[in-house]
Formats: sequence, C-alpha cells, structure tokens
Amino acid sequence: MSETYTKRRRNVVRELHRRQLDCLLVTHPANWYYLTGFTGDSGALAIASRGTTLITDGRFTIQAKEEAPGVHVELQKGALYSSVGEWLKKRNIRRVGYDPEQWTVGQFKALRASSGAKCRAIEARAVVESQRTSKDVQELAVMRKAAILAGEVLEGALKLLRPGITEIEIAAQIEYQMTKRGATGPSFETIVASGKRSALPHARPTSKCLRKNELVVLDLGVILGHYCSDITRTVHLGRPSNRIRGWYRAVQEASQAATAAVQAGVTCGEVDAAARGILQKYGLADYFVHSTGHGLGLEVHEAPRVARGQAIRLEAGNVITIEPGVYVEGVGGIRIEDDVAVGVRGSEVLTRITRDLIEL
Repeated sequence: MSETYTKRRRNVVRELHRRQLDCLLVTHPANWYYLTGFTGDSGALAIASRGTTLITDGRFTIQAKEEAPGVHVELQKGALYSSVGEWLKKRNIRRVGYDPEQWTVGQFKALRASSGAKCRAIEARAVVESQRTSKDVQELAVMRKAAILAGEVLEGALKLLRPGITEIEIAAQIEYQMTKRGATGPSFETIVASGKRSALPHARPTSKCLRKNELVVLDLGVILGHYCSDITRTVHLGRPSNRIRGWYRAVQEASQAATAAVQAGVTCGEVDAAARGILQKYGLADYFVHSTGHGLGLEVHEAPRVARGQAIRLEAGNVITIEPGVYVEGVGGIRIEDDVAVGVRGSEVLTRITRDLIEL
C-alpha cells in the first residue's frame, strides 16, 4: 500500500503546482489516512513538493512512524494549530492551502497568529476529496466485501423481527453481529424504525415494541477495511394492505429506474430525476423528502451528491447509494437502498439482498 499512498500524494502535489500553492494542510482524518495510512485522530498533514510532514502529539508519534512510511513525523509543541503555524514560519512557506469547510475560526486564527505575516492562507477546497471519489480496484474490492457483509447482517436481523421486540434490541443485535463477523463497527448509528416512526428517514431506535401489521425500516452499514457500506430494506410484519403494496411497488420501481440510469457521463441530477419520475407517476413525489443518494467510501457520506439539479457527472470508480423512499406522516415509510459502483460501461450493484417486499 505504501506505493499507493505515495502516488496519491504525488497527485496532490501536482494539484498544488496547478493552484500555485507551496503546501497543503490536511486536517481531516479520512483524508490523511487516504494519503498516508495514518489512522490516528489528531494532527495536521503538510504536503509539499519537497516532502510530507505529519505534525502530531506524543500519543501518536510512534503509531504514525509505523503506519506512514515515507512521511516525516514531527512532534507538535504546544497547541496543534499554533505548532503548525510555527512549522510553516520556520520553513518560510508563503502560500499554504487549506479547506475552510474543515477548519474552525479559532483554528484559523491560531494558524495566522503563529505563521507570520509572510505566510498567506489560501482556500483550497476538496483537493483530497476530489481524488477520493474515484475508487481504484483495491478500494472497490474492499467496498464490495463491506456491502455483502452488511447484507448478511441485515438478513440475520430479519430473523429477530417479531411483535414485542424493541427497536433498540434489534439495533444492538445488528451492531453486535457486525463486529462478530469482522467489521470494525457500524458506519453510522443503525436505524430501526417501526410503525408511524418509519416515516422518519433518520429515526433513532427507541424502546418502542414492534407490532403486527406495521412497517419496519432497517438501515445499517459496516466499516470493513476502513471503507463503509450502507443498505436499507423495509419489512412488513403481517400481510400488508393494497395501499402499502402500491407504495412499495412505486419505491421499488424508482430504485430500479435510478440504478439503471447510473453510468459514467450521466449527471447526478439525471439519476435523481429517474427516481422522482417514477414516484411522480404514482402520485408520491411529494412524499420523497430527501435526495436519491450520496457518495460512499472512507466516509458514509461523500461526494458526489445524487440530488435534484446536480450537474456533476458520474465517473468510473464512483460508488454511490441509490435510496428512494416514501414517507407518510401518521402511517409509515418505505425505503430501499443499495450501494452502486460506476463502471466504464454500466454499473455494479454491490449490495446483494433481495429488493422485493419482505413479509414476516
């Protein structure tokens, strides 16, 4: 992997030259892991054409030297951002790039105060994230395994669903099974929402007991080899009404249409429109209250955003979710979510569990 990290840093350096920057400060843990392999959660990575330096505290210096070969590790002296500023000043760096979306005002002020008048901080948004959107063969292999594992955990959870069990009991068992099967942990807090609560897209599990003749939404993801998966299925306890069957059919068709639209060169807005068009046909578009999907990788929410009007075009190597839904207040909600990898020709659905309505 060390060669992979070196190649990624070289790509950053080329981008620095293009932007006429002397150095880029990387302060987001997912980004410095992507560029070095360092898994610590405190520090700042300084990338320049003459080398890469990781400034971190004594808790992580030994770990950093072991995990990030080819990177100079420097012990921070005092507060992190003041120490980074002193490092920039000592090396006479004049133009340093930073991502304003990942900095607080206090951090920026500390850097400015310690880096000296000659050092100018320049906004450099998403330099690393733009690389991360396109997964290589190794990354895709890990993400495929993560998606399959999430599906296996979900299938196991279906055996737990019965009237009387609580949402939080199910969620606890799901997250236990993730780690038991080899995952580092959940990629987000597991969602188990039943009955009227299933109409809340991001409902947290509660002590509510499942009841017969109601919908249950299960939304979960695992972290495997640092990469995330994300899957949702909707279950009905008992025999569903014709209305519920109709809603499910609409969401299933919307999922199929959006997935079929996924290919290199298509805009994210076009994929979103494919899902919304189906729900519009069924008169349910107003009950679809979120975007159709999002990028997936080292974080569970990454670029690109698959939403209405998004002009960004999909590229081979992107991994996105497709997750249309219908949410009716006072009744319940239905969502189907899959992980989809964009290929040179067409796409690959990484999640392998059935998308048909599951009746228990």
